[in-house]
Amino acid sequence: MKKIVDAGGGATILGAGALGPGQLALALARAPFLVAADGGADHALALGHRPRAVIGDMDSIDATTRAGGGAIPADRIYRVCEQDSTDFEKCLYSVSASFFLALGVAGGRMDHGLAALNALVRYRQERVLVLSGEDVIFHAPRELRLHLPVGSRLSLFPLARLEGSSRGLVWPIDGIVMAPGGRIGTSNRVSAPEVRLRFSGDGMLVILPQAGLDAALAALGVAAGV
Repeated sequence: MKKIVDAGGGATILGAGALGPGQLALALARAPFLVAADGGADHALALGHRPRAVIGDMDSIDATTRAGGGAIPADRIYRVCEQDSTDFEKCLYSVSASFFLALGVAGGRMDHGLAALNALVRYRQERVLVLSGEDVIFHAPRELRLHLPVGSRLSLFPLARLEGSSRGLVWPIDGIVMAPGGRIGTSNRVSAPEVRLRFSGDGMLVILPQAGLDAALAALGVAAGV
């Protein structure tokens, strides 16, 4: 897909879903280019922020905002009409960014949440992290090193059939086959300052407490704030 917006660094994608306290400020401090996914534009304005771009099929945005007659100039509003992807995905394939922090895209409705998790796997090359509730969720590369406090929660959720190995977890995953509808790895715990994970393929999601955001960014090779 052709990119239509260049963030010049990290981008925050804001949807119309509920946010945790201070979550938007947390994201913007690390990924300052704000992109609204459709109705996320109204959400941004209500929180006192003007998006640098609004992307989506424009079926849920305020009519005045959509027409460019409000606080967001018309040249920042990009209508993408295809219906084969969510507004979150439209942002991911339309924006050139070194990484994405997404919030307000996975809460409220279960179908929205599942679609957001699917997008993490589908667009794994884009380095996307979703902030939802108390968690940060991202797709794991096949080899991953995380530096986290001992005792931290670390969950693994497979969206494909995978095997893996681990160091630094209370319950190692070596030799375990994980799959949707089969064995999963939720509510594990960190047992050493460095966690090493290796997977046989793509499709594994890592879920950490939100306090692990910077550790996740570092593990993915992201320079936050640029």
